[in-house]
Amino acid sequence: MKACFPVFENQGLESIVFEHFGSAPAFVMVDMVTSEVTSSNNGDQTHEHGACDPVAGLSGYQVDAVVVGGIGGGALQQLKRAGIRVFQAEEGNIGVNLELLRANTLSEFLPEHSCGGHSHQHGCSH
Repeated sequence: MKACFPVFENQGLESIVFEHFGSAPAFVMVDMVTSEVTSSNNGDQTHEHGACDPVAGLSGYQVDAVVVGGIGGGALQQLKRAGIRVFQAEEGNIGVNLELLRANTLSEFLPEHSCGGHSHQHGCSH
């Protein structure tokens, strides 16, 4: 499985998982079979609220899962339609969340957990 972790700054497995998918400056991708770690800039970071194109943001990288602090409903639906599962990150870095993903203990995002705006008073999970 290939997992994507939105981050503010790429520090490999020490990177802290970002709070919101669409506005993350970068993504760190981890191949859980080979342990290969790659990164890319968010190709869709500058967009109007509600107009996130998460597949474009991944800049052509093929992933099976995204682990993030929060995500908008539209982006969540687009990722799910593309066959990408989206999980709620726990506090900590990619390494911590990668182990939780391997142990199958991260919660999968449901539509009612998605963000409705970019402030934290909107009822999303982060």
